[in-house]
Amino acid sequence: MRKGFIRFVFAVVGAAIGFYYLPVIWIAMNVHMQHSLLIFIDLFIGALIFWLLSLAMTDWIIAGTKRVEKYLAKQSPIYLFFGSLLTIVGLVMAVLISVPLWRTNIPVIDNILPILLMLIFSYFGFRLGTTRLDDWRNFFQRRAGVEGQAQIGDVTKQKDKNYHHYKILDTNILIDGRIYDLVKTGFLEGTLLVPNFVLYELQYIADSGESIKRVRGRRGLDILNKLRKEKIVPIEMSDEDFDDIKEVDSKLIALAKKVDGVIVTNDWNLNKVIQFQNVKVLNINNLAKSLRPRVIPGEQLEVQVVKKGTERQQGVAYLDDGTMVVVEDGRFYMNQQLMVEVTSALQTDAGRMIFARPVHSTKGINDRAHNSSDQPKSKKKTD
Repeated sequence: MRKGFIRFVFAVVGAAIGFYYLPVIWIAMNVHMQHSLLIFIDLFIGALIFWLLSLAMTDWIIAGTKRVEKYLAKQSPIYLFFGSLLTIVGLVMAVLISVPLWRTNIPVIDNILPILLMLIFSYFGFRLGTTRLDDWRNFFQRRAGVEGQAQIGDVTKQKDKNYHHYKILDTNILIDGRIYDLVKTGFLEGTLLVPNFVLYELQYIADSGESIKRVRGRRGLDILNKLRKEKIVPIEMSDEDFDDIKEVDSKLIALAKKVDGVIVTNDWNLNKVIQFQNVKVLNINNLAKSLRPRVIPGEQLEVQVVKKGTERQQGVAYLDDGTMVVVEDGRFYMNQQLMVEVTSALQTDAGRMIFARPVHSTKGINDRAHNSSDQPKSKKKTD
């Protein structure tokens, strides 16, 4: 569609140029034709020449347009607003100065110089608008009575720098479900942003042939529907997609850069990748880790073994905050609620691991030892 539009514009411009300038060539060549036929020929020749030029220049123009769009997408709305505003001011000043120059009827001064003035004034207007953003912001805030005093400008700058309006939710954080409880507490401010490609991934997981994946996907969709229905915080869907990027994690990073947002996740690997992309991330596991009470050896927990471990008949369970609990002999209690006793805890970069064993695995041994010590020794019968 872009190619067709660009070629159409080239053809229209070429037809206009042919209409105005080709008659001069016909007069110089002493060519005489019917006036209506000559107009049609001028339009056709001009449009044809420029259409042929567009065949060679369309790809270059589209590539340049994409680079400009990519650059503008990275800029903040304030940057674009003041840049555009001061550019318009520069153009208006150049036009006002050029009015007397157009009336001089002196070559170069009445046509070339006004164009140069427009280019120069618009350039300096754009530079003035984009390089003094903090000064312009503070000026308008003081004029509106928001700040009241000039010295508060530094505080405002710091606040704007650290505040990110959009909190972008990834697939894992919706499947996890704790984002709903976190939103209800009011600790997240701004607007939750859910990209459509995350929604499509949730739908794909919900339609999976594996029952575990299907349940996880449906849970993520349920959490999203609860967030939208209860309207605890504003939530928006984003139609933005990046066709040149295949991975969902990379699309999240690109979207965060474009909207100056923060990615909310519990994915440890994604967290590591984001750290190299100059994008801020809120990891809910880090929050849970900082608020988690210390688990000490000897403490008893009630868990449900959900899968097999890797060694020594181990089973794996999870606490409500996602902490992995490795249970000795847990394979014999699959999908059962089990009281376990903590033996040790290990902190790793990927999270916290708790090692435990079933409470009744030692209870019988201790009881037997206790009972055997309490019984009196039997005397040997003597004849």
